[in-house]
Amino acid sequence: MKILPFACMALVTSISSAYSEQAQAHAIWFAERSSQVAFIYGEGAQDLDTVKRQNKIKSITGYNKNWQLKNVKLIESGPMMLLSDKSVYAVTGMLDNGLWSKTKEGEWFAKGRDEIPNALLSEHTKKYSVHLRGPLAQVPALKNQQLQILPVGNEFSDQKGAIVSYSITFNSKAVQGAKVINDLVNDPDQEPIVSNDDGLVTLPLRNQGLNVVAAIYDEKSTNLNVFDKTEHLATLSFVLPHAAE
Repeated sequence: MKILPFACMALVTSISSAYSEQAQAHAIWFAERSSQVAFIYGEGAQDLDTVKRQNKIKSITGYNKNWQLKNVKLIESGPMMLLSDKSVYAVTGMLDNGLWSKTKEGEWFAKGRDEIPNALLSEHTKKYSVHLRGPLAQVPALKNQQLQILPVGNEFSDQKGAIVSYSITFNSKAVQGAKVINDLVNDPDQEPIVSNDDGLVTLPLRNQGLNVVAAIYDEKSTNLNVFDKTEHLATLSFVLPHAAE
């Protein structure tokens, strides 16, 4: 095995179909695989090879229940990257996916507009993930999470269907206009809900099991000759317990 080290309640009803295509994007999250914690890159049921993308992973950080740092690594295992210490309370990740351009034929290439001047879209994409190894709980603003999904409240139900509000923050400030998907794994094509003026969305807990909530926020380009925007995509994942057997 190869080891990689890393420094480690207002209901929003504003939904727009114009955001649908933009909201369909690959994300990162963590999930259990054969009793291990795996770093996932994918969308919906699509679980892609993370090993060949490991050079794009910029940070992996573990935390105990008091949100104190724990040193963790990713271990290469076949096509998967597994967390070295599954006793952590929470873990975060950040992946910089670089430049991507979409041609009029609908194909994507890992190049900027300077190399594909007739591209329909050129963007710099960044992925973030916060994973709780249990039910939903309070989460602080965390390092390396430029875009983050923060649950609002002191206590949360561990039952499917309970209503929860989330604050979407960018650079630690609540943002309006973030597009939020309640279940990226099981329903990635659902219409997103857009965060309101206070950066809030309110959603039901979706699954009595793994939940992966996703948010997308577009930042203005700092170099229009190369890319049109930076797309930030964050996930918050957690696990609601099933009934006793």
